Amino acid sequence: MVVRRLNIRRMTDLVIRFGCLNARQQSEYTAMRDTIRQRGTARMVLVPVVFIGWAAIAVATAAVITVALSTIVPLLVLAAGFEAIFALHMNVERIGRYLQVFHEREGGWEQVAMAFGTRFPPTGPDPLFAQLFVFGVSVNFLPAALGGEVLEVAIIAAIHLGVVYRIRMAKGVAAKGRAEDLQRFEQLRAE
Repeated sequence: MVVRRLNIRRMTDLVIRFGCLNARQQSEYTAMRDTIRQRGTARMVLVPVVFIGWAAIAVATAAVITVALSTIVPLLVLAAGFEAIFALHMNVERIGRYLQVFHEREGGWEQVAMAFGTRFPPTGPDPLFAQLFVFGVSVNFLPAALGGEVLEVAIIAAIHLGVVYRIRMAKGVAAKGRAEDLQRFEQLRAE
């Protein structure tokens, strides 16, 4: 294990000193950049798929089940879709920090992207589509709010609020994740 750590450190030192990548490092860098691109694309495709699936299931359950509990199944689709997008985002960010620490010590896209995000935090779209998912959860609750027993509506409201809380918490985790992952990878590199 110690030998492996020394080899990684020696290889990254070569990249820093000479500004070049050997074949294995170039292959790894290319694969990681491809992974970031593919997962970013998957996230963009997944959002409309989740919302189309949610709408179809909401209509189907409303047609079959006329009680307020029918909103739970479509809510699960929204929650699962959000979790998938959250996982894709966090993994892309983690790969980006890895590249930043082990492949781009003297500058590069990841360095610039992180500096830009730190200097100009509110710019750009929400990578988690949190507002869209919170809106979807709110719309999903409407049929329950319009008809149902008070206890049933209260329980369903609590479940919907739990999903909204999870979305808000995930957004907070994602906001801190970049800096925390950067710090962790720098610690690994220093070992």
